[in-house]
Amino acid sequence: MKNKKIALSAVAVVFVVVAGVVLALTQPWRAFTSSTVDEALPGTSAPVAQSAPAEEQGAPAEEQSAPAEEKPAQEKPAAPAGPVTLTQGEFTSLEHKTSGTAKIVELPDGSRVLRLENLASSDGPDLKVIVTGKSGGYESLKKADYTSLGALKATHGNQNYALPAGFDIKNAASVLIWCERFSAPFGVAPLK
Repeated sequence: MKNKKIALSAVAVVFVVVAGVVLALTQPWRAFTSSTVDEALPGTSAPVAQSAPAEEQGAPAEEQSAPAEEKPAQEKPAAPAGPVTLTQGEFTSLEHKTSGTAKIVELPDGSRVLRLENLASSDGPDLKVIVTGKSGGYESLKKADYTSLGALKATHGNQNYALPAGFDIKNAASVLIWCERFSAPFGVAPLK
C-alpha cells in the first residue's frame, strides 16, 4: 500500500512538471490576449523651410543673373518634405487571422522603415516581423531567406521597424508575422 502511494505521488509530480513545461512552451492563454501600440511615422513633422532675406527676395533681375563667381549659389538640393512610400501590401491570413497594411517607407534622412498600419493579428509566443525576398504559397515562404526585424511590438495598431542600413528593397517581396517557436506564419503581406 505504501509503495502504491509513493508511485502515485511520483506520477503526479512528473505530470505536474510535464504540464508546466508544455504550458510554458505553448502559452495557450495567448490565444485570448492582445496588445496595442500606436507609433507615429518617423519624420512626419515637416521641417520649417528657411526663407531668403527680404532684400534677396526682391532683388532686380540683373543681380539675380550675376555670374556664380560674384554671387555664390545658396541653394541646396531639396530633400523630400516627408516620408515616401516605396512599396506596400495588404496582409492576408495564413495560420491565424491577420489584417492590415505593410509599407516600406523612406524617411527624409534617407533611412528606411517597415511600417505596419492598422495591424490586427492573434497573439502568440515569440512573434517576429520578417521581410523575405519570396512571395507565393506557404511552402515557398518556409524555404526563403529572410531578414528578421525583431519581435512584434503588439498584435494591433501602427508600428515601425528600422530596416538595416544597406537593405536592398529588391529583397522585400513579402512581410510575415512569424511565430519563431513553432515556425508558423500568422499572416503575410505581399509587397508591390
